[in-house]
Amino acid sequence: MVQSDYIVIKAKEDGVNVIGLTRGDDTKFHHTEKLDDGEVMVAQFTEHTSAMKIRGEAEIHTANGMITSEGKK
Repeated sequence: MVQSDYIVIKAKEDGVNVIGLTRGDDTKFHHTEKLDDGEVMVAQFTEHTSAMKIRGEAEIHTANGMITSEGKK
Protein backbone atom coordinates (compact mmCIF):
# COMPACT_ATOMS: atom_id res chain seq x y z
CA MET A 1 0.00 0.00 0.00
CA VAL A 2 1.32 3.45 -0.94
CA GLN A 3 1.41 5.89 1.98
CA SER A 4 1.77 9.60 1.45
CA ASP A 5 1.33 12.89 3.22
CA TYR A 6 -2.01 14.60 3.07
CA ILE A 7 -2.53 17.75 1.04
CA VAL A 8 -5.10 20.42 1.81
CA ILE A 9 -6.91 22.30 -0.96
CA LYS A 10 -8.74 25.51 -0.06
CA ALA A 11 -10.97 27.03 -2.77
CA LYS A 12 -10.57 30.77 -3.28
CA GLU A 13 -13.51 30.96 -5.72
CA ASP A 14 -16.67 29.02 -6.53
CA GLY A 15 -16.35 26.02 -8.85
CA VAL A 16 -12.79 24.83 -8.15
CA ASN A 17 -12.37 21.32 -9.60
CA VAL A 18 -10.16 18.69 -7.96
CA ILE A 19 -9.58 15.74 -10.29
CA GLY A 20 -7.90 12.49 -9.22
CA LEU A 21 -5.83 10.61 -11.81
CA THR A 22 -5.14 6.87 -11.67
CA ARG A 23 -1.89 4.93 -11.47
CA GLY A 24 -0.96 2.22 -13.92
CA ASP A 25 -0.33 1.76 -17.62
CA ASP A 26 -3.14 4.15 -18.63
CA THR A 27 -3.67 7.35 -16.66
CA LYS A 28 -7.40 8.09 -16.37
CA PHE A 29 -9.65 10.40 -14.38
CA HIS A 30 -11.18 8.44 -11.52
CA HIS A 31 -12.68 11.03 -9.18
CA THR A 32 -13.82 14.64 -9.38
CA GLU A 33 -14.88 17.05 -6.65
CA LYS A 34 -16.14 20.61 -7.02
CA LEU A 35 -15.37 23.10 -4.24
CA ASP A 36 -16.95 26.48 -3.63
CA ASP A 37 -15.23 29.55 -2.19
CA GLY A 38 -13.89 28.83 1.29
CA GLU A 39 -14.44 25.07 1.14
CA VAL A 40 -11.51 22.85 2.13
CA MET A 41 -10.69 19.35 0.95
CA VAL A 42 -8.10 17.09 2.58
CA ALA A 43 -6.68 14.57 0.08
CA GLN A 44 -4.01 11.87 -0.03
CA PHE A 45 -2.18 10.08 -2.82
CA THR A 46 -2.99 6.35 -2.66
CA GLU A 47 -2.34 3.12 -4.52
CA HIS A 48 -5.09 4.27 -6.94
CA THR A 49 -4.28 8.00 -7.16
CA SER A 50 -0.96 9.07 -8.68
CA ALA A 51 -1.77 12.71 -9.48
CA MET A 52 -4.32 15.44 -8.90
CA LYS A 53 -5.33 18.22 -11.22
CA ILE A 54 -6.73 21.39 -9.64
CA ARG A 55 -8.62 23.79 -11.88
CA GLY A 56 -9.54 27.21 -10.51
CA GLU A 57 -8.16 29.57 -7.87
CA ALA A 58 -7.11 27.61 -4.80
CA GLU A 59 -4.44 27.30 -2.14
CA ILE A 60 -2.74 23.89 -2.05
CA HIS A 61 -0.94 23.16 1.22
CA THR A 62 1.61 20.32 1.33
CA ALA A 63 4.41 19.20 3.61
CA ASN A 64 6.71 21.12 1.24
CA GLY A 65 4.84 24.41 1.50
CA MET A 66 1.90 26.22 -0.10
CA ILE A 67 1.22 27.02 -3.74
CA THR A 68 -1.65 29.02 -5.23
CA SER A 69 -3.33 27.94 -8.44
CA GLU A 70 -4.76 30.66 -10.63
CA GLY A 71 -8.37 30.94 -11.69
CA LYS A 72 -9.64 32.06 -15.05
CA LYS A 73 -8.52 35.54 -15.95
